[in-house]
Amino acid sequence: MAEQRRPGATPPGFDPPEYQTDTSRTVTPRETPAASGPNVLASPPRPRGSTGPNPAAPSGPSRTPVQGAPPERRPVGPSPFLERRNPSPEERRRIAQLPTEQLPPVPSEQRRAAPPVPSIDLPSVPVEKRTSPPVPSGDLPSVIVEPQRRAAPPVPSIDLPSVPAEMRRSAAPPVPTSELPPVPAEMRRSAPGGVGPARMTGTLRRSSIADGGGAPPGSRFWPSQPRSLEETGLTATMVEELVLKAIFFAGEMRGMDIANRLKLPSSVIEDILEGLRRQKYIDIRGGGGSGVGKSTMIYQLTTFATDVLRQILDRNRYNGPAPISLQEWIDAVKKQTVRGNRITRQRMQDKFGDLIIRDYIFDGIGPAMNSGRAIFFYGPPGNGKTAICQGMVNCFDGDIFIPHAILIDDFVVRIYDSNLHKPVEEDDNSQPYDRRWVRCRRPLVVVGGELTLEMLDLVYSPEVKYYEAPFQMKAINGMLLIDDFGRQKVSPKDLLNRWIVPLESDIDMLTLHTGKKIQVPFDVFAAFSTNLEPSDLVDDAFLRRVRYKLEVQPPDEELFHQIFEVMCNKRGVPYDADMVQYLIDTHYKPVGRRFAACQPRDLLDQMIDMAYYRGMQPQLDQDLIDSAVRSYFVRFDKGK
Repeated sequence: MAEQRRPGATPPGFDPPEYQTDTSRTVTPRETPAASGPNVLASPPRPRGSTGPNPAAPSGPSRTPVQGAPPERRPVGPSPFLERRNPSPEERRRIAQLPTEQLPPVPSEQRRAAPPVPSIDLPSVPVEKRTSPPVPSGDLPSVIVEPQRRAAPPVPSIDLPSVPAEMRRSAAPPVPTSELPPVPAEMRRSAPGGVGPARMTGTLRRSSIADGGGAPPGSRFWPSQPRSLEETGLTATMVEELVLKAIFFAGEMRGMDIANRLKLPSSVIEDILEGLRRQKYIDIRGGGGSGVGKSTMIYQLTTFATDVLRQILDRNRYNGPAPISLQEWIDAVKKQTVRGNRITRQRMQDKFGDLIIRDYIFDGIGPAMNSGRAIFFYGPPGNGKTAICQGMVNCFDGDIFIPHAILIDDFVVRIYDSNLHKPVEEDDNSQPYDRRWVRCRRPLVVVGGELTLEMLDLVYSPEVKYYEAPFQMKAINGMLLIDDFGRQKVSPKDLLNRWIVPLESDIDMLTLHTGKKIQVPFDVFAAFSTNLEPSDLVDDAFLRRVRYKLEVQPPDEELFHQIFEVMCNKRGVPYDADMVQYLIDTHYKPVGRRFAACQPRDLLDQMIDMAYYRGMQPQLDQDLIDSAVRSYFVRFDKGK
């Protein structure tokens, strides 16, 4: 069995230095047997080699060591440190009488790092300024420095003759402010610690976009992903309420599911969950799924959250992604404006697909789209006014970001609508962004005869206690088509009065249920379409604000043939020009029937339905054409 050594024992091959036991100390690095006999409490021994009484020892009662404590080891022999600390009186007088000029110069880099020279060693300092008490021993001069003297200010550099004055000055003069290069505005805004009128959040800090996933910095809006709660622009209370409501409506949720529901980073959600758990509002039921960490833990509410959750649900029952502040949304609308596009004729022809449009229509809608101002379509029904508007929205550049919801005076307003906004497909190389925004195509919102004045303001639901954005607010940075203008339940005059101010100033005024007015941007390309007589609907004040007016005329015979051929190719029916001419000569010219752009599509669909009913392949023949015309063109005469 190997020999076990006790702690503190001397390892083999090591000769410890000669020590003398000091029985008056209580701290020792080595166990020493306690001294026995009456001299246990004796005064500490003197160092070896010293004889006679010590004149520098302080007078007073000696310190009594703790009884039974091990003694301290001290090195045997004189201490070189004490000798350097206490020079002889002759050496002190010799150093004091030595002239300053004979002292070797000290380099400047060492003089800075050296401790300050005490003022008592300088001959220029009067003796009366010394505050140290006199030393009782007459052999020691008054050169002993008290601890307070170490904090004295350093000797001015003018007293050091070895350092020239020009070397003690600054090496380079300060650069004038006028010679500094200007700082770009983007860098000045995002600089840390910048002072501005509004708090800078994560969405306002725009990040650069690679060529494959977007545009260069400053050319478009790209919301950066927040890394902390401050960068979200929300308070901790708001996020805590959203977390509690999400767990309440789901029963229990994992941490990653909560982050996905609120569209916030997991790091932000984990801090909120930890705070709620310390307040005993939620508890961990266990882990769920693969992985480790708080994101896989399953959270559920406790009984302590009952009263708090009741107060939260009394305010609002919104359960969805975290909202965006109103100012952030306004800044995003300005960056994604629909105004000032550069749309050419060639580009428009490619965006309308198989829709046949005459040249005068291209010449009318092109300048209107570049301006982003309102346009007024009029003409007989069924000539493609709605189809033209659907093709126009495809001509605008790129995609935009639309928030799920915004926050107005602590009220949530939901903007994103899955029925109106079409998200774009994300690729693996796309740059990450704030998921509280949805990357969508520019929206096209179409409203018809169901439009009322109440639908043009914020819609407040007393049951859920949050707002739904009106149609024009959902169409921001896109296109709004008021179809069948003049057939709404509200009078055209009242409806036009509602649109006059937004069309003129690009600002819309909305009203909260509390009566407060809210000013929001009106960045919408508005289009009005009617098949009624314009003189019976609009006045000069409205026509002045709608800068572009375009009449959509019915097609002629040649264009009617072209539309019929396009529709036959689209439906998979062989096109026969003779049968189309038979239709024109038999059912149009004799009765003076006007052509419409929608008639080839409607008549062909009816012929296909009748052919399948008769058990034959769809084709253009006289029998099917006659049957379709009898069903499609019906005149209802009064009195019959």
